[in-house]
Amino acid sequence: MLTPGTSASSEQALDVPRHIAIIMDGNGRWAAKRYLPRKIGHQQGVEAVRTIVRAAGDMGIRYLTLYGFSSENWKRPAEEVSDLMGLLRLFIRRDLAELHRNGVQVRIIGDREHLAPDIVALIDEAETLTRANDRLKLMIAFNYGGQNEITAAVQRIAREVKAGALDPESITPETVAAHLDTAGVPDPDLIIRTSGEKRLSNFLIWQSAYAELVFTDVYWPDFTPDRLKEAIVEFNLRDRRFGGVESAKS
Repeated sequence: MLTPGTSASSEQALDVPRHIAIIMDGNGRWAAKRYLPRKIGHQQGVEAVRTIVRAAGDMGIRYLTLYGFSSENWKRPAEEVSDLMGLLRLFIRRDLAELHRNGVQVRIIGDREHLAPDIVALIDEAETLTRANDRLKLMIAFNYGGQNEITAAVQRIAREVKAGALDPESITPETVAAHLDTAGVPDPDLIIRTSGEKRLSNFLIWQSAYAELVFTDVYWPDFTPDRLKEAIVEFNLRDRRFGGVESAKS
């Protein structure tokens, strides 16, 4: 439990969302505002990742999903894509030991087919080393797109139907969920997007059906644990009915 209230500093206890997902947006604009190369913005974004992952564990958040690189980001200049790939390599190599020591389980979701072999090897190493950790489960969506994820899930289900292993009439939303990249992970309770944009941008579009959305104008490199607490405060003020009439809160 946290102890902010209607602000990050008051004393009323807050319910911490079990699963928070964050669209980390605004690195480039953060850099441009300071007349710096976009690369510097991405580097500062990685520093923000480190800070927020540590804070999430301390706050008692069980699942944290970060949108690191979308399947559409390949359209960016080749140099920027190369920089982003390099930052993933650096993050895993530099931070894996600390993440493991702090009980963080690492899981990368998204298409690995077009990633360099050394990146795939690093991902495999991180997932294998931290598999038994359960203090915080960190998912990084990398080369990820929600529509691609759902398409791949439907293809897997179709193959099972074709093989006679699955009756089409028995397919339920739970069946689809079990074939997604996030299988076994509860849907996010809260999705935060930084930088002022107000859209999901193909992020967890199946899983976000009943997530609360919080948008902040703060660029990702400036997103601090206090900003995270403010988003949790706003989450606590929401009346979550999940399609029903009665409030889900006691």
